[in-house]
Parts: sequence; C-alpha cells; structure tokens
Amino acid sequence: MKIALFGYGKMGKMIAQLAENRNHTIVARIDIDTTAIDYENMDVAIDFSTPEAALDNIKGCIKAGVPVISGTTGWLDRYEEVINFCNEHDGAFLYASNFSVGVNVFFELNQYLARMMANLKEYQITIEETHHTQKIDAPSGTAITLAEGIINETDYCQWSLESNNKDTLPIRSNRIGEVAGTHEVTYAGSVDQIQIKHIAHNREGFALGAVMAAEWILAKKGVFSMKDVLNLG
Repeated sequence: MKIALFGYGKMGKMIAQLAENRNHTIVARIDIDTTAIDYENMDVAIDFSTPEAALDNIKGCIKAGVPVISGTTGWLDRYEEVINFCNEHDGAFLYASNFSVGVNVFFELNQYLARMMANLKEYQITIEETHHTQKIDAPSGTAITLAEGIINETDYCQWSLESNNKDTLPIRSNRIGEVAGTHEVTYAGSVDQIQIKHIAHNREGFALGAVMAAEWILAKKGVFSMKDVLNLG
C-alpha cells in the first residue's frame, strides 16, 4: 500500500517506520514546505499535521479520491463540514482523537460506566489528562472524547477546563516532561470513589492504530471511526 504522510513530526516519523515494517511504502512526506502534492501516486493518506493545515489536507485528499485518516486535533469545530464534504464527494474519511487500540476500548468502558452511574447523583465526575510539554492543545482530544461519552449518558450539558458549574463536566489538563498520555475518569462520592485509568507507555500504540486504520479503510466509502476498525460496540 502506498501511503502519503501529511505532517512529518514525531508521530509522522513513527508511523512511517511502522508502516514500512508492515511492508507498506511511504510515497510522500508532506510538510509545511511542500509545494506540490501528487495525489495520483498514493493509495491512502494519514494526516498528523497542525490544526491550521488539517482541514485543507483532508479536503484535498477527499476531492482527489484518496481515503484519508486524520489524528490531528484542534480543528473539530469544522468536523461537520468535513463530513458533508466527504459525503458530497463520495469519499472515505476516518478521524480519531486517539488511534490506540487500548484507548478505544477505554472509550467504550467509559461510556458504559457513565450509563451505569447516570442516576447516582451523589458522585461527582471529573476527567484528568496528563501529556508531554510539547503537546499544544488542552484538553487533549482523547479527554474531549471521554467527556462527550459521559455527556451522552448523563445530565451534564458540556465540558470545561476546571469548571465548578454542576452542569459542566470538569477536565483538568497537565503538561509534564515526556508523558506519552495518561487519562483518568473519577466518580467521587462521600464514602468512596470509582476510577478508570489508561496509561500509554509510549506513542507507538497511537501510530500503529493509525496504520491499522489506513489498511482498513482502503477501497471503502463513507465516514468512519476506530469503532468501525476494531468492531467495537
């Protein structure tokens, strides 16, 4: 499979290594200085660029008939626009806030627990995420996905960083050293608490999941998620 990488930072380099280990070919490494893109020479694109570049990268691939995987965060206020664009052009698009297999199982567990706890109002829910100091956005896309899963099952109306509003789910963000990614969801009551937690030991799981998604989406049409790739839920 011929893969084009949009964005060639740490994640792009790790994806390239893992893809080549799985006998795929990296045909393009597209970064800020790239002036011409040969869509004809790629089977699938993987976008780990920047919030400013992601929308054009994704739309360009879809318009050219190239299936595209995106893990770039910080642009999701335009997500519905991309879905509509993909459907209009009969394209293939998959976005994930986190491609790790373990994290996607964690997403399902999070929503299931939220459903179980929805009527137990004595428990206060909080989300805490910790990442390396080079991570630009806060909260993480993974934390936002966790929050949305809880909001879908409970009376919370929205999420916010460090909120004290009872209708708003608080997210705490930490940026420390070289932490690959830790996410905790806590249900705290007066007599006990329940906590679920995912710890990434390194970033390889994110990169591997993105390559798996690229392998899966080839020759498909539509808008997908990692739930489709992993057949979850």
